[in-house]
Amino acid sequence: MNPDTIQLAQRALLISGRGLLGLYFFLPGIMKIAQFGDMSAYMAMHDVPLVPVLLVTTIALQVGGGACLAIGYRAQLMAFVLAGLTLMISLFMHDFWNSYEGTDSAHEMQNFIKNMGIMAGLMFVAGSRPVARTD
Repeated sequence: MNPDTIQLAQRALLISGRGLLGLYFFLPGIMKIAQFGDMSAYMAMHDVPLVPVLLVTTIALQVGGGACLAIGYRAQLMAFVLAGLTLMISLFMHDFWNSYEGTDSAHEMQNFIKNMGIMAGLMFVAGSRPVARTD
């Protein structure tokens, strides 16, 4: 295969992956705005401190950081910040080792493990060199 073709394919895959990771945060951030009350109650059920402050912070990071990651603006920094957010969300909201009324421990464990995979992808982006322009 031609080296230029390989480089173009790699660039397309990296940009697509970064875009999908950004979308993974952007859309839930928007949904949290529409479901602010329900999300606040869910966070309170999990004993998250300072719910209004942390929910607004989470929304800002998810919407802003997700958009930045998707378009490639300061992608490494945004990926690092979103990896930290993902870890905090996993520890507080998907704490399968605790039992809450109306929740399923197996489902929470699945979400926790999925989030660790998302966090791994974000750490990979954070540790990678920016995608070089080819024009």
